[in-house]
Amino acid sequence: YSYSCTEGENRQLWSSGHHLKSCRDVAFSQDGQKLFTVSKDKSVHVLTVEEGRLETRFPKAHSSALNCVLPIDNHIFATGDDGGALKVWDLRKGDAILEARQQEEYISAMAVDGNGKILLTASGDGTLGVFNVKRRRFELLSEPQNGDLTSVVLLKRGKKVACGSSEGTIYLFNWDGFGAASDRFALRAESVDCMVPITDSIVCVGSLDGVIRAVNVLPNRVLGCVGQHLGEPVEQLAVAPGGQLLASCAHDQKVKFWDVSALRGLVVDDYRKKKKKGGPLRALSSKAAGSGEDFFADLRDEAEPEAAAGSDSD
Repeated sequence: YSYSCTEGENRQLWSSGHHLKSCRDVAFSQDGQKLFTVSKDKSVHVLTVEEGRLETRFPKAHSSALNCVLPIDNHIFATGDDGGALKVWDLRKGDAILEARQQEEYISAMAVDGNGKILLTASGDGTLGVFNVKRRRFELLSEPQNGDLTSVVLLKRGKKVACGSSEGTIYLFNWDGFGAASDRFALRAESVDCMVPITDSIVCVGSLDGVIRAVNVLPNRVLGCVGQHLGEPVEQLAVAPGGQLLASCAHDQKVKFWDVSALRGLVVDDYRKKKKKGGPLRALSSKAAGSGEDFFADLRDEAEPEAAAGSDSD
């Protein structure tokens, strides 16, 4: 799709029906010219972004259904499957250069450091896997956390790693201490299903309850609600280049766009204002409340000037 939130319209450019079963994950290559897709049919497809032409196909890439894909550079990409297996592929060789099965359950998400050297895998068995792509080897596995680990992102200029869990907790790891979590932060959310970094300290989190929360990490705070898909689990989040817009998709079959530009100016200090426990989430934009059942209505009048004041102060 091409989209525009200011002028013009959203248009479907092409669609592809090459996969035989459900498409589980898609990712743009680093240069934006290719699209990687993985499917329950165990295959990996590489399509051209402009025409949607199938360029490369790995038909029986894994022995289990594929769950996620992560391009590491313009030639190397990683895939994870439902059985906990990870493979790293080189398009120039047309084959896998690293194969490992260190985790017991499905690989839910992957992340790589800025040098494309250390690959992290979050798994349904509650562990975080660490692999060295350059040396093509497994490094270590963290101790299991409560619940499935559903997402993994790098924060604090690569010094911290945050993992979301199905229990609604964010686990933090130090970059040089992947064996055990250094901190944990329980959100008042049913789950953390997907997570995307907005700044070095702020992540947006999608949950089973349909609410997209902005969360500051160290100091740990829920800043408020960015938007929502009323009562529909949020499946995936992505930040547009430039970091102004957050896209979300959920079980309501819609892709929604949210303005998150104000989050870039937020500075969260260690001082914690006393607030009522169990109160409603602060709405971070006028669109954050859904139409109809508006449980942020009484909050918005005072919250928005406050948010504006927060962004002016720095």
